[in-house]
Parts: sequence; structure tokens; C-alpha cells
Amino acid sequence: MKIVNSDYFSQLLNIKLKIDGKDEEEEIKPVNLPWYPGGFAWQLRLTRMDIRRNEALYRLHNFLVAETAAGGVSRQEQVSMIPPVVLDVKPHHKVLDMCAAPGSKTAQLIEFLHADEDKMPTGFVMANDVDNSRCYMLVHQAKRLNSPCIVITNHDSAFMPSIEVTDEQDPSKTKPLKFDRILCDVPCSGDATLRKNPDIWLKWSTGNGNNLHGVQYRILRRGCTLLAAGGRLVYSTCSFNPLENEAVLLRLLREAGGAVHLCDVTHMLPGLEFAKGMTHWRPASKDMVFYDKYEDVPEKWQTVVRPQMFPPTAEEIEKYQLEKCIRILPHQQDTGGFFVAVLEKTANLPWEKEDAEPQLEQPQEVKSAPPQKRRRMGGYREDPFVFFGNDEDVFPSIKSYYDLKDDFDPKCLLTRCHVGKKKNIYLVSPVVRDVVQRNERNIKIINTGVKTFVRCDNKNMTCPFRLSQEGLLSIAQYIGPKRRIEILKDDLILVLQCDNPSNPPDIKLFSEHTQNLVKDLATGSCVLEYRDRESKLELTLVGWRGVHSLRAYTAAPDAVHYLRILGADISKYDVNKFKLVENADAQTSETTETDVILNENLEEEVGTIEEEKNTETTTTGCSEI
Repeated sequence: MKIVNSDYFSQLLNIKLKIDGKDEEEEIKPVNLPWYPGGFAWQLRLTRMDIRRNEALYRLHNFLVAETAAGGVSRQEQVSMIPPVVLDVKPHHKVLDMCAAPGSKTAQLIEFLHADEDKMPTGFVMANDVDNSRCYMLVHQAKRLNSPCIVITNHDSAFMPSIEVTDEQDPSKTKPLKFDRILCDVPCSGDATLRKNPDIWLKWSTGNGNNLHGVQYRILRRGCTLLAAGGRLVYSTCSFNPLENEAVLLRLLREAGGAVHLCDVTHMLPGLEFAKGMTHWRPASKDMVFYDKYEDVPEKWQTVVRPQMFPPTAEEIEKYQLEKCIRILPHQQDTGGFFVAVLEKTANLPWEKEDAEPQLEQPQEVKSAPPQKRRRMGGYREDPFVFFGNDEDVFPSIKSYYDLKDDFDPKCLLTRCHVGKKKNIYLVSPVVRDVVQRNERNIKIINTGVKTFVRCDNKNMTCPFRLSQEGLLSIAQYIGPKRRIEILKDDLILVLQCDNPSNPPDIKLFSEHTQNLVKDLATGSCVLEYRDRESKLELTLVGWRGVHSLRAYTAAPDAVHYLRILGADISKYDVNKFKLVENADAQTSETTETDVILNENLEEEVGTIEEEKNTETTTTGCSEI
């Protein structure tokens, strides 16, 4: 955020552009969104194509690409950021995102869960999606944020299976998990996105909302069932159609028997303009005929226009208070349209079991090694999640080499194979471990954990595993001083600017301070730490102590991110792709011109030779005559 507020970011936007087809050029400035917690959200009135195709913005494009890859920036539609905000996630909450892909809102939920950066959350986020291929988009999003508190599952959210967890009162028993926070960003017609998706005009019909109403209701109903009493659920769509919005909520409120009610969350969105929820609408059939009551619906349309789709009575308007819903219209903030409603649960729903009896823990069978991962109907067969036991053979060397503290629980480490060498070791939080171990057979888990150790068979390293930057922040607090180096700023910049792993900086190039620390450090993976007492900036990186060198073990986007924070020169990373194309075209043109000249010269030479040949032949002929 300091970068966005700095002169550096202003320089990236120090231009004027024509926006929205206007004749006059306007200065581009980021606008802070007053309703987003901490002031961490900014809006640029530029489309993705504006940023990609305008040469004047190439540095901004490079900044966004690098910071997005490093996890420092997330890009999405402004209104899509509202549901996670009003969900009000805290670090101890157990959160379910029922229709999570592609994962922008899930990323927000993870960020809110990690509000206290110094502690591992006691809660977690379960991100689910019905589409197997889109689940891997979730994996990509979660990977940017390096959280050990995320579980990605693949289920139809309308039939999301119940999840068992250990009963804290009696660890020999299990109990059904109830979530503290649930996000239902349900599939919808998307007609509120007409501004950026004009093709919807060609596909839109009144039947779109009618067809989706039942699916949306089933997802919402299942979400409320999985919600704990006292918990909060957010229902959202990018549709204007009341049959996809208020009608779905009204149907649930009617059946919930007072166990669920709508909440007013306008105080959480200061400065946001919106319209209140609708209390009257007229359902329509596909032939664009609107009806005031179900009795007026012709028999042929009664399977399309259902009784539950009609608006509330005067008594229900006062009882259910649908006006507490939030409708965001495109012209209000120059955004897409959106619908948000917040529900709170105060008691068990009528269809829930009043007192679910805890189940005795069932002894688990020893599973044989699973077959190799292969394609099947509905997606791939996922590799198993194999947690470390008390007698894990590789852990003693890891614990000794990295001087891990005794309070680190190795049972939170896992691999994805039963047999063979362990290539990657992942870390999860204790609550995620419990969820995975109790439910691996009942739910389809796509991914969990953050990569913490990677096999590195280096002859100079006594431990066969190096640290991974992805999981470093989660495990750094447990690593002892034996493998830590507090590095100076100039030395840190030196290792980050080295982008050639085969030629890392020699130790002699570092300050005397760093040389003294490295002198007695054994070869292998280590932790590089930097602390600025004035700005309170703290950076923690994975390093590698070579025989005569020291380097950072970070990906290129992470290195650029850290260099930018340190105020170092990153000009070599600010590549102007437009100039590259011009240079490539120029080289191609020069090559073509050279080829033409060569061809012309060659033709001249050939012509001369032919003439000489003809002359010689004629002369010879004359001699013979």
C-alpha cells in the first residue's frame, strides 16, 4: 500500500489518456475505496485491454503482473470484493466458500483469515467448486498467498457432504463441523455484467432466472444447514433478476421458521452507493408474459414459473425485511451490477437434527498404495495426503539441520505419496490436518497445505531437504538461530539482483558483517532475514550458502517484489514489450533488406559469369573456326 501511495506509483501513471471514448484526455489516478478495510483497495478506471495495449502504461503492466504473481496484488471487479468484506472473517473462523472458482473472493477470505501475520490462524478456509478443472484455478490462486489454512474440494455445493471433526470434549469421538462463515456466490445469469459482456444481450431471456432459481435455492439451503448457530452467510449474484435474488432468499426465510434472518450491513460499507432490496416483482414465462399471482400462470408454464417465485405479501414484507438486501447498479460507482444479502443464523433449522449424537471414532484401515494418478470421469484421481507419524524417517535430519523447536508438531507435515522418495513436504495447520484425516474418504480434496521443504540431494548438504519460500513464513518461527542470517540491506539487494543461479555472488562481495555470519555457516539452505528498525520493515527469504557463495532461493516475481520494497533499481525488469516487438520487426526488416541486396548482388555476379561464359565460348568458337 505504501508503494501505491508513493511517488513511484504516481510515475507509473504520469500520463493522460482518452477514457470511455471521450475526446478529451484525462489524468489517470488510483481512487481509494473508502469501504474496504484498512484502505487496501484501489480502483483504476482502466480496462485490462487499456493496460495491455497502451505503451505508455507498460511499466504499470509490468508492476501488476509481477506483484500479482508474488501475491502482493489481487485484481478483480470492485463490486466482487464486497461479499468477503461483509462476511466479516476473523482468524479463528471456519470458512466455507461454496462456489469458489476462479478464486478472487477466496483470496480475500484467506487474507482476512491471516489478519494477524505473526500467528497461524486457528480457523481455515474450505474453497469448493463443482467444476473439477476450475478447482485447479483455485489451487493457483491459493498458491500465491502461501497459506497452510486452505482446503480445496470438488463437490456439487447443493449437495455438499457433511464434514466430521474431532470432538474437543471427547477426542475419541467426532462431531459434524459447522462453519462460522459461509460465502454463497452462486451461479447466475450474469445479466448485471452487460457493460463488460455485451454478448449476454444475445443470450438473455426471462427464462434464465427461472431456470437458475431452483439451483440457487438448493445451494443456499445447504449453506444454511452447514452454518453454525450464530454464524453468518453471504448470498451474492451478478444478476439484476429478483427471481435469482430476493425470491431465493424469501423462499428460504419462509421455510427457515425464524432460524435465519437478514442483516443490515450498510455500516460496513461507508461511501458505497446502492439501492435497497426489492419487495415487489412479477415473474414471467419465456414468452415474456408477466404474472401477478400463480393462479394466472397457464398450465404449460407452471413447471417454469413456480409458486415460490412470487413476491412477499404485505405481512411478509414487514416480517422478512428484504429491503436489507444490497443492489449495486452500474451507474452508481461506474462498476458492474451486483446483489448481496447477509444472513445470520440464530438456531437450528427445522430440517436439521436437533441433537446430533457424536460418533465414536472408527479405526481406519491400512490402505495399500494407490494407483498412479490418471484421468477419470469427473477429473483426476488425486494423490493421497500422507501425514507424518511419530516415527517418520526423514524428520530427524530436518529437525536437527534446521534446529527446529520442540513445540513444532511434525504431524502437521504431509507428502503426496505412500512409497518412494518424498519430493515435496507440505505444511498444514492442526485444524486442517484434522479435517483432512477425518474426511479424506468422504470428500474429494483437490489440494491443501503449503510447500515447506523440497528434496535437494546436494552432496555438500547433510539434510536432503531445502526450505521452500512458499512455506517459509509459516515455519520460520520454529527454525532455530543455527540456520539464520540477519543480512544488511545492500547485501540483500546484491543476492536479489543475481538472476543467474549458476553464478551466485561470491562471499567476498558482501559486507564484513555478513561475511562474519556466513563464515561458520554450513553449506546448504538457510534463512535470510532483514529488519529495518526505522520503517519496521521485516523480510524473510530462503537463502543458499554455497561453498564460496551466498544467494537467494526465490522466484523472479518474488525477487522483483522485494527489490521494489527495498527501493532498489529494477530497471532491468521493466522491459518495454512494445520496443522488443519494434526491434524484432526492425531486425526482420534489416534481414529482409540484406537478403534482397545479397540476392541482387548474387544475380549480378551470376549475370557477369554467364556473360563471361558466353564470351569465352564465342571466342573459343572463333578460334576453332
